[in-house]
Amino acid sequence: MSEGLDRRLAALATAVELADGRLDGARVERAGEVVRRAGERLGFGTEATVVALAGPTGAGKSTLFNALAGGELAKTSRRRPTTAAATAAIWGEPPHALLDWLGVHTRHAVEDSRREGLVLIDLPDFDSVEAGHRLEADRLISLVDLLIWVVDPQKYADASLHDGYLRRLRAHADAMAVVINQVDLLPARSLAQCRGDLERLLDRDGLSAVPLHAVSAATGDGLAGLEALLDERVARRRAAITRLSGDVAAVAEELSAGCAAGAGAGVDREGRRRLVAALGEVSGAPVVVRAVASAHARRGALAAGWPLVRWVRSLRPDPLRRLRLEDQPREDVRTSLPAATAVQRSQADSAVRTLAARSAGDLSDPWPSLVRAAATAREGELGERLDRAIAGAELPMRRPIWWTLAGAVQKLTALVAAAGALWLLAIVALGFVRLDDAIPLPELEGLPLPTLLLVGGLLLGVLFAWLARVANAAGARRRSAKAARTLHGRVEEVADELVLGPIEAELAARDRLCAALAAAAKRS
Repeated sequence: MSEGLDRRLAALATAVELADGRLDGARVERAGEVVRRAGERLGFGTEATVVALAGPTGAGKSTLFNALAGGELAKTSRRRPTTAAATAAIWGEPPHALLDWLGVHTRHAVEDSRREGLVLIDLPDFDSVEAGHRLEADRLISLVDLLIWVVDPQKYADASLHDGYLRRLRAHADAMAVVINQVDLLPARSLAQCRGDLERLLDRDGLSAVPLHAVSAATGDGLAGLEALLDERVARRRAAITRLSGDVAAVAEELSAGCAAGAGAGVDREGRRRLVAALGEVSGAPVVVRAVASAHARRGALAAGWPLVRWVRSLRPDPLRRLRLEDQPREDVRTSLPAATAVQRSQADSAVRTLAARSAGDLSDPWPSLVRAAATAREGELGERLDRAIAGAELPMRRPIWWTLAGAVQKLTALVAAAGALWLLAIVALGFVRLDDAIPLPELEGLPLPTLLLVGGLLLGVLFAWLARVANAAGARRRSAKAARTLHGRVEEVADELVLGPIEAELAARDRLCAALAAAAKRS
């Protein structure tokens, strides 16, 4: 019987979980209380139908209570207030556990099998001069299955009734009825006018469908219609479900204020690009890209450059090691990259907030601020996480095979040039001691061989060094481009984790919350 309500309660419980910390705390607390209270009430079953007579001072609730119960169970008096504590009249087997949960301790059994399962409660006045009476009435008004509001011809239009209760409980129209008591004191024409006025007031309250009965508890006039209503509700055994359904609908409507209009735009491509670019500048990725190119050129020159000037290159520090970036990525080592400038940090902050605002689209409050809070919640972690992302990036610094071959060729050219130089030095030395004629001087195409070896070795070394430099420059461009892509991906991962993911999660939470509230509000 309560399968539909169970599904709506599950949806409301999901909504409460999602709304906690996001929506108004008091509303979320009320919704959570409805879930808890509904579970407890359904745990007692629906065989008993708890009906409460509620109303202002002097409306004759206790008199009506006695008339319906068929005996003087409640104390009546002209002195106000009369009812200090709730009194229950019980038809059939008393549901003691349910009455204990309701906190109703004064109980009377009614010998009448026609309405077995009915529990009729006479409440204290909701406008009593005694604060304790008002609190007790309000507490039970929030718990009972069916509310019968008892008014008299003098107070049926009181604002305390309509503004304080009826209009606020418009979601519970199916679980309420209104009774004009003491109609025996009115002539027929005045009664018709009184009834018409009350119908208009109920329509203004959004309760035009609420049953309205005119009775006289003192004479019994009109009681048959009210008793028929009670008989029908007791027989259906659905009053508790109807009341709880109204409770769920009411709190779901309260929480749904932020779902009424608008839609989140989500993270767009341009906003994502701007954010990643701004964070890339903050991380120092451009510095690393340039360092990759410089390091490749330096290492290439040391491996394949002219041997006679390599030592000059070796005096300069390696650009990557100067930044504490090793060939093997290590996220646990902090880099020595320069700190982001104030302008770079400002641009990154602006990109985060602009992206949050655009992602929220035209959502109503409080979602724009919630999306912005999600985007900036981990702002303090950005610097460290970006540094770790750079340190852990696998940069393209593998040594090319051709460097080894080029280095061997350069060594060979250097040896050839050195051999020619030593040969010429030997000839010069022998010339000082006039033994130069003792050693023959080979020639090739009319040129002395030692001179050819020296000049040829030097020229070939310079040529290979120039070719290696051209090749290294092209390699440096390729590797810097690959490093830029790698670092872009690493920065994008940080952006996804710390900014984009939270934004998308917040928007998804809003969608799930609104879907859950829609399911909770959907009455069968």
